[in-house]
Amino acid sequence: MRARIYQPARNAMQSGTAKTKTWVLEFVPASARSVDPLMGWTSSDDMNSQVKLRFDSREAAETYANAHGIEFAVSEAKTRKANIRPGGYGDNFATNRRGVWTH
Repeated sequence: MRARIYQPARNAMQSGTAKTKTWVLEFVPASARSVDPLMGWTSSDDMNSQVKLRFDSREAAETYANAHGIEFAVSEAKTRKANIRPGGYGDNFATNRRGVWTH
């Protein structure tokens, strides 16, 4: 049984970093998926592919995997710098504006 430990990337629809601080232990699929000939649904007989465990730190995820005899690989996330710009959206509604705000 193999697993991978990673930090999830942010969603393309969000600009913040919510739900990207945790670490996830996810099992690698043991068998290929198959297509049902009658309905066309995709199915798998591997129940571990549905399991995703979340941890507060990388060390906690590695400790869990070692304690349960799970072989794992760690994927490091690429760090990105914070995009905090002065004069952001909130400044459109500031009371101390120098000029008139127009569309």
